[in-house]
Amino acid sequence: MGKRLAKKELLQEIRLERGKLDDLLKQLTPRQMTRVGATMAGWSVKDILGHLIGWQKMDFVWLAAGKQGTVPELPAPGFTWKDIRALNEQIYRAHRRRSLNAVLADYASHHQQMLEMIDQVTDSELVTTGHFNWTGTTWTLSDYIRANTASHYRWASKHIRKFIKAQVKS
Repeated sequence: MGKRLAKKELLQEIRLERGKLDDLLKQLTPRQMTRVGATMAGWSVKDILGHLIGWQKMDFVWLAAGKQGTVPELPAPGFTWKDIRALNEQIYRAHRRRSLNAVLADYASHHQQMLEMIDQVTDSELVTTGHFNWTGTTWTLSDYIRANTASHYRWASKHIRKFIKAQVKS
């Protein structure tokens, strides 16, 4: 079970963590953002942002299916929760050859779409277990959104912070 948050608290946490991540990104040049080595897997900062985009896209699909009363394939078509590494690899491959400008544009637009999506749901839809048939009995829509925004922003910030420190040393 996640830390389900009502809309106000969820938006506050998302904005806080996104602000921290954006502050780190401002410290990097475009060349640094495309340099490999920001993660143990060799991803660049651009690849990390592509990862965030990929997971946020899934939130949009999941909520749309829930609003239509259908059950999406979780976490993505052809994948189970046990296949997260393979899914993350697919997301990486989908974004690795894209330009930095294209990834940055999607990073910005997906964030805005996420805020708009949250604004369009009620607190009840966000925090009630089982409200959507795909959320199950232990996680809520808020938990899924939080995992793919604020929590993911913290994860990204941790890797980027280490990457920045390594750049200073070299």
